[in-house]
Amino acid sequence: MVVVRRATEADLPAIAAIYDVEVLHGISTFATEPSTLDYWRERLDSTHPGDHVLVATDADEVIGYAYSGSYRPRAAYAHTRETSVYLAATARGRGVGRLLYDELLGLMRSDGVRLVVAVIALPNGGSQGLHRACGFERAGVLHDVGRKFERWIDTELWELRLSAEVSAGP
Repeated sequence: MVVVRRATEADLPAIAAIYDVEVLHGISTFATEPSTLDYWRERLDSTHPGDHVLVATDADEVIGYAYSGSYRPRAAYAHTRETSVYLAATARGRGVGRLLYDELLGLMRSDGVRLVVAVIALPNGGSQGLHRACGFERAGVLHDVGRKFERWIDTELWELRLSAEVSAGP
C-alpha cells in the first residue's frame, strides 16, 4: 500500500537517488550534476509556510516525492510556489503522482498559497497528463530554453489557482 507522508532527513538519500536518475539520463530537470544531500536538506529545512517535501512509500521504500518551493526569489512572488513531482520507474502509472499532488496541494491551500506553477520539459506526456488531471492549466511554452544531451529543449508552464484571496500568510 502506498503511503504519502512528510519527508524526513532519513529519506534524503532515496530522494536524491530518484532525482539523480533524471539528472543523468532524463530531461525532467535541467541539472547536469548529481545532487547533494545538502541541496535536499535546504528544501527540507525551508521555513516558508508554503514549502513542503513529501514522499510516497511502498513497503517503507521511497518510490516518489513531491515538493513545493520558491517560484522566484523576489518578495512579490511569496504567494506563488513552484512544484515538482518525481517518481521511481517502478512507481510510474500507478497513481502515485496523483496521491503526492493531492496531499501537497491540500497543504499549500491551507497555507494560503494563491498560485502554483509547474514547469515541464517537453516532451513529457505523463507529466502533462498528471498536471491536467490535478486541475492545472497550460499557460505557455518557452522554446529552446534549455540545452541538455546535445539538444535544445522546450519547457511548458502550467498553473493552478488555489485561492482568489490572499491570506496574511506567506
